[in-house]
Amino acid sequence: METRKLGKSGLEVSALGLGCMGLSFGYGPAVDKKEGITLIRTAVERGVTFFDTAEVYGPFTNEELVGEALAPFRDGVKIATKFGFKIDPSTGKQAGLDSRPEHIKEVAEASLKRLKTDVIDLFYQHRVDPNLPIEEVAGAVKELIQQGKVKHFGLSEAGVQTIRRAHAVQPVTALQSEYSLWWREPEAELIPTLEELGIGFVPFSPLGKGFLTGKIDEKTTFDSSDFRNISAGQNRRTEGGDTGADRAGMAAGAEAMDSSDSRHDQGIAAGGEPGGGKHQTHSRRFARNRQCGFENQG
Repeated sequence: METRKLGKSGLEVSALGLGCMGLSFGYGPAVDKKEGITLIRTAVERGVTFFDTAEVYGPFTNEELVGEALAPFRDGVKIATKFGFKIDPSTGKQAGLDSRPEHIKEVAEASLKRLKTDVIDLFYQHRVDPNLPIEEVAGAVKELIQQGKVKHFGLSEAGVQTIRRAHAVQPVTALQSEYSLWWREPEAELIPTLEELGIGFVPFSPLGKGFLTGKIDEKTTFDSSDFRNISAGQNRRTEGGDTGADRAGMAAGAEAMDSSDSRHDQGIAAGGEPGGGKHQTHSRRFARNRQCGFENQG
């Protein structure tokens, strides 16, 4: 398995990553726990070292699954998880955004326990919180890094000005945003900005949530809990310079993890050449990553 270094951060991961959301959330009923563990461990055996989850997937159950599955391999893999949503403790449903510094630290502690680890390799802000200066968010993650609880800071679906402001406080290791043949907006401003700043790019849904796999047609039906029942009709949005999809059907923004069977696998494009060598032009580099057989993340 080839590897990538995410920008200039030094975080080296497999060129293909596994987005684990669909095992617990978003694509219909959760898989059987043993099946999920087997899939994750099979990915490790095939050379995948980069795994993505979030507290909001489930909520919480996906982190628990990932933590249990990867416990025997923890020293050889990198785990990315996310903060940024408010979860109603009585219903388990999302109740808006929450990136207050005190909440970020609470989420980190809880995620560490569920993931059965003492450090989070990459901690993303899941969605930009318009009610809080991004500098405060970056500052809170910086403190967690200084405390040894987090290694790297990431953003998801953030615009270029947000990225620059956050990066000035705490270097951003990676940006995660949607990128595929039917959503190429990152090519306009995001990718050039990331290359300028030395930030890695982790695209999610490069197979269009499964719609670009050739396995879905007008006769395909989804389980009632599968967000793809409504995703095709969603409108794009632009807010404060941030571009992305209005994913109401994805439980207010949880990322889609596509695969060859339109459910599990995640393709990762990092900021450099295989093994962390010199950058290519972004169009060539990401075209190459789309050719991988096991694509996805978000």
